[in-house]
Amino acid sequence: MTEVYIYDHVRTPRGRGKKDGSLHEVPSVRLAAKTLEAIRDRNGLDTGTVDDIIMGCVDPVMDAGAVIPKAAAFEAGYSVKAPGMQISRFCASGLDAVNFAAGKVMAGSDEIVIAGGVESMSRVGMGMSGGSWYMDPSVNFPGYFMPQGVSADLIATKYGFSRDDVDAYAVESQKRAAHAWANGYFSKSVIPVKDQNGLTILDRDEHMRPETNMQSLASLNPSFQMPGEMGGFEAVGLQAHPEVERITYVHHAGNSSGIVDGAAAVLVGSKAGGETMGLKPRARIRAFTNIGSDPALMLTGPVDVTEKLLKKTGMSLKDIDLFELNEAFAAVVLRYMQAFDISHDKMNVNGGAIAMGHPLGATGAMILGTVLDELERRDLNTALVTLCIGAGMGTATVIERV
Repeated sequence: MTEVYIYDHVRTPRGRGKKDGSLHEVPSVRLAAKTLEAIRDRNGLDTGTVDDIIMGCVDPVMDAGAVIPKAAAFEAGYSVKAPGMQISRFCASGLDAVNFAAGKVMAGSDEIVIAGGVESMSRVGMGMSGGSWYMDPSVNFPGYFMPQGVSADLIATKYGFSRDDVDAYAVESQKRAAHAWANGYFSKSVIPVKDQNGLTILDRDEHMRPETNMQSLASLNPSFQMPGEMGGFEAVGLQAHPEVERITYVHHAGNSSGIVDGAAAVLVGSKAGGETMGLKPRARIRAFTNIGSDPALMLTGPVDVTEKLLKKTGMSLKDIDLFELNEAFAAVVLRYMQAFDISHDKMNVNGGAIAMGHPLGATGAMILGTVLDELERRDLNTALVTLCIGAGMGTATVIERV
């Protein structure tokens, strides 16, 4: 099969996903278009030779609807020859967009593809696209549907993570993100979002709270105790996992991923496609896969999909220099490190979504780019990127520098 290379990647800063957030005034299509413009201009792309534009978008409705990658291509001034499609696998959509693009290149159907994702959560609220998983008993009963935060608390309870454990992880995420920004680790890839007059609206992640400490987090009440106990979802979790006597509620806004706006784009292609455009590859996409996992725990898919991917590739954990796992909730990352005995020195080394936020459809592409930049900065070789996913799934990708 044709080998697939990553040639470049960019992302916007993450804006607070509220009406007073800096990116609230920027429609989803414009956020996506900013990344397409940057990928084109940084690499001198002839956009008429782009075989496809694939973007994750979890709630493709309102101004995020109607095949947003194609709309963004119009907005960005791309050739009409560049097609577009949107995909959703909940939180892994941005990474799966890259994997889908890689698969097309591997199959020989495409030479140059732009993949990524976008989510404007201040404009299109989470869950606004609806769906039977939330609403249809014939689906949510066998799927053990519950809010993800209750599942995160079930994970913490089942695997022995205390309130202090998850809070300490959150404090470290904030410290690492602040350190990375202060030392310019993101400057290579984060593009400022500007208005029509060329004035900068936002040029750095807005959700961060570097002053966070254990004392400030201790003042926050658990966010998911009421839906768990009063909403009946704890009973759903205990039915699926009767070995757990009761759920201990430890997650809150400070140790869970932030709701934000943002977009990302990754330029991938074959060796021949890159050579035609005079591009130098930065990394090779070695392998990727998906899996279904326990729907009640819901967020342990990264463990299962990592085991599957390592088996498929014949690799071991020792072959991976850095790990990047979306910080949907602190217990998700703690369970992953516990399951594989991974040192925190190799995991999310520049912080994650607890500090910087989680723009659902874009996050997978963002963290892929983050870890590629870090491999280059540290002169390391191989990274594994993975995300937990709603309804109990996992996606993982291995990249290697070239």
